[in-house]
Amino acid sequence: MKKRIYITRRLPEEAVAPLRETYEVRMWDEEASSVPRDVLIEEASTAHALWTMLSDSIDRELIEQSPNLEVISNLAVGYNNIDIEAAKANGIIVTNTPDVLTETTADLAFGLMMMTARRLGEAERDLRAGEWKSWTPMGYVGMDLYQAKLGIIGMGRIGEAVARRARGFNMDVLYHNRTRRHESESMYGFVYAELDELLAESDFVVVLAPLTEETRGLIDAKALAKMKSTAVFINVARGEIVDEEALYDALHEKRIWAAGLDVFAKEPVSMDHPLLTLPNVTTLPHIGSASIKTRLAMMELNRQAIVNVLEGEEPKNRLT
Repeated sequence: MKKRIYITRRLPEEAVAPLRETYEVRMWDEEASSVPRDVLIEEASTAHALWTMLSDSIDRELIEQSPNLEVISNLAVGYNNIDIEAAKANGIIVTNTPDVLTETTADLAFGLMMMTARRLGEAERDLRAGEWKSWTPMGYVGMDLYQAKLGIIGMGRIGEAVARRARGFNMDVLYHNRTRRHESESMYGFVYAELDELLAESDFVVVLAPLTEETRGLIDAKALAKMKSTAVFINVARGEIVDEEALYDALHEKRIWAAGLDVFAKEPVSMDHPLLTLPNVTTLPHIGSASIKTRLAMMELNRQAIVNVLEGEEPKNRLT
């Protein structure tokens, strides 16, 4: 009897096909919508492997109703959607997809910085809508990245990749992290700063930290009040790190200059979300790792991890 794999979103056949000869593979047939909870629980109850997305809640209830489950492989670096302790208690291996998306996500973060600072989205929207009538001396003026001070909250792999890109713009880089990156400091000249100092001194504040109990709500009204009135805030990490109501107030009252957001606390973001009403907010639909090469590489890591576990071998990127 073949072992069963359940995939919670429709993936490209090239990513799934290598599994079909050896395993029974079932897959939710929608790419743009999450598998319903009742379907997920039913499929997981007989599955040996789950190939999951960040939008899937793999909680204790589901795990304890899945007696055959050996591995959960998450198509993301983050894994806040999975109850890691419940998985560990039930002998289930959990894996993720770090490393391969580092450079792609850093490209996106830097691109969002440029897009927000130079008001590129606003300018393009106006041009397409026929609202650009004439060149004006102060039309669509923005903030310079060149020789600005960049503050990075969360100096992991992606944070370091963003900081390396900043050197090409002759930016000074401050960073705040749970642990000092002494090698990066000596090699690249990055400077460690306490959070309050980073917020007060940076022209650009970029959040790239993981979501933990320590970082949840980290960027609140008090943190935003410490930032310059000309500062640009960028979040390419997790929406829950930011108090969105406080961010709205700071932007609406022009206590900070602009924000670029690839993530929101609740996704997909509601179309009546207050932040979407502000002209000084640039938004993207959580596309940090969205290059063809990177997404296929992430899927390869997931697929190989599933095969490794089902065949009794040690997988890469094991979390439990």
